[in-house]
Amino acid sequence: MSDSIHGHEVLRMMLASGTAYTKANLREEIVRRFGPHARFHTCSAQNLTADELIEFLEQRSKFQKTGDALLPDAARICADG
Repeated sequence: MSDSIHGHEVLRMMLASGTAYTKANLREEIVRRFGPHARFHTCSAQNLTADELIEFLEQRSKFQKTGDALLPDAARICADG
């Protein structure tokens, strides 16, 4: 995929799966779903790799964390993303 994908698509993917992810298996799922060369954007960042996106979302408190497990915080997904 050559088009940039909004980071909220990753959060929606996580919500739909109902699965808690570690950073490592979230990265694996992002690569599986969107491809190894996919780039991501958010409302305030551009041209992010999967790893950069995960870090960005974590820094913006878009995940609920339990130990190593990450779950998307549905209340923190913007409607326009």
